[in-house]
Amino acid sequence: MTTQDQAPPARPSTTSRDVSDGSAAILGSPQVLREYALLADGERGALLGPRGDIVWMCAPRWDSAAVFAGLLGAPGHYDVTPTERYVWGGHYEEGSLIWRSRWMTTDGPIESREALALPADAARLVLLRRVLADDVPASVHVVLDPRGDYGRHPLTELRRDDDGCWTGRLGELRLRWRGGGDAVPVTVERGTRLEVDLVVPAGRHHDLVLEIGRELPDQAPDPDLAWRETETRWRASVPPSSPLIGAAPRDAAHAAAVLRGMTSGSGAMVAAATTSLPERPGGQANFDYRYTWIRDQCYAGRAAGLAGLDDLLDDAVRFLGARLLDDGPRLAPAYAVDGGPVPDEVHLGVPGYPGGGDRVGNRGGHQFQLDAFGELLLLLATAAGRDRLDAEGWRAVETAVAAIEQRWTEPDAGVWELEDREWTHSRLVCVAGLRAVAAAMGGGEAGHWSALADTILAHTARTSTHPSGRWQRAADDPRPDGALLLAAVRGAIPADDPRSRATLESYLRELTREGYAYRFRADERPLGDAEGAFLLCNFITALACHQQGDALCARHFFERGRSACGPPGLLTEEFDVAQRQLRGNLPQAFVHALLLETSTVLTPLEAGPGSTIHRTEDR
Repeated sequence: MTTQDQAPPARPSTTSRDVSDGSAAILGSPQVLREYALLADGERGALLGPRGDIVWMCAPRWDSAAVFAGLLGAPGHYDVTPTERYVWGGHYEEGSLIWRSRWMTTDGPIESREALALPADAARLVLLRRVLADDVPASVHVVLDPRGDYGRHPLTELRRDDDGCWTGRLGELRLRWRGGGDAVPVTVERGTRLEVDLVVPAGRHHDLVLEIGRELPDQAPDPDLAWRETETRWRASVPPSSPLIGAAPRDAAHAAAVLRGMTSGSGAMVAAATTSLPERPGGQANFDYRYTWIRDQCYAGRAAGLAGLDDLLDDAVRFLGARLLDDGPRLAPAYAVDGGPVPDEVHLGVPGYPGGGDRVGNRGGHQFQLDAFGELLLLLATAAGRDRLDAEGWRAVETAVAAIEQRWTEPDAGVWELEDREWTHSRLVCVAGLRAVAAAMGGGEAGHWSALADTILAHTARTSTHPSGRWQRAADDPRPDGALLLAAVRGAIPADDPRSRATLESYLRELTREGYAYRFRADERPLGDAEGAFLLCNFITALACHQQGDALCARHFFERGRSACGPPGLLTEEFDVAQRQLRGNLPQAFVHALLLETSTVLTPLEAGPGSTIHRTEDR
């Protein structure tokens, strides 16, 4: 295929469509989550479906109101769709979030190259779409139907400039669209959209460039320059898979791209790009994750450090360290990407994704989660180990230690954000963090930090050791829990401590089935009925098995976990094993973080697995 000069002007749409033939088709037919790709530039993200339909994008930043909210059943979408019958495919360009949709039509292939342009501007997005024709002309139908504030503000003040750019407003936001100069405004219920049929000659391409922001520059971006700069930035920020070692270099590079795409210029990484997608169909578990969770970004920063991706490590230390220094022992578990508080939950009054909800904001921002301090210490120790922790970073270490010393006896919401209790994992991860920074310091306060770790561990051992010799969830809860595997994995206790092996063996027996791992038993129902397999736990289990020398077990859980995705390779929080469906917000950053870490830690398959732990789970 060749990409030559811009194609001739587009052919105007000659078909008059009412809302039942455009918006309603999109709103009424969402796709299963595994078929959506993510475009992201660090400041915001867009979900792109197999019809070339962008059905989710917030502007100007992650937690702003959506301008394309069709995913949640509200008006607003942007489509580039073949006019002929087609089957869909696509892939990411390696080490990037540049997506190539590829449709095989009855006449031949059509491609559309998609990206949010880099470098990103926090106040203005630039969305690039390039339709490419192979050896036959490419015929696509384009619909631009933006709606501000989750569908409440239609496109107004619409006009076409002399250079063929369309401009307009979406409430307080301004819009400019280049490449659709011959589009026809179509009046639909509660607004106006733009439609155009494009016929791109064989061997040519046609660019569509959309800008949305509170203010726009005088000139629209040149698409060729924007594409070149975007490609260059991705190459500089995410290495190709070849330099990465471990179990799955290609997937590790993709995970790194996802984490980079979800990390703002402020250094903050959002937990997910979306809100209110259902963790269980028809259930109440649907939340807004467009904010930065301390724990989640600690996972990502530590994984990046292990993989040698120091820019992602530095971002995590910079943003999270500032939050720690500002708030000390009153550290919130989550923040907005600008460092502000997470807003309280409200309902939008839109239909929501089928089986999901319509919440924005998150009440988790008001919880106390003790384990966040331990995870911060593990992150800061990783930075110190790579000689990337400055004096301010060590002040953050001291602040976290002081917070643990002050609050470790208090009940907290824990890693799973449940009711306040003395969760065993919360205390053990603080022990691990204290040991890690003591080892990194090597003197000075290290003795005091180690002594505090010993005190917390001794107390937790007295209250939360199960009669069988394993860790239990809490002093008053004898059940096993996937988070308890982290005690040994993160270094709270040695791998050869009898409690490490007993905890892993109990977990494998009681909370895994056929290579899928679950958090805990919520009730007496079979695993998978109360909630899906928890993909984070798959990767934690792989790390725990690897630590015990069982390469076969580690590979088993790693492979199951990394395959629980669709063609774009994006992972959600949970996986519905029975229906083979993704569950929860998309993508879930901490799952990609643990995939990156596990891939980095495990040896390549060719190294030859061994086995020392034998599971008694059902086969």
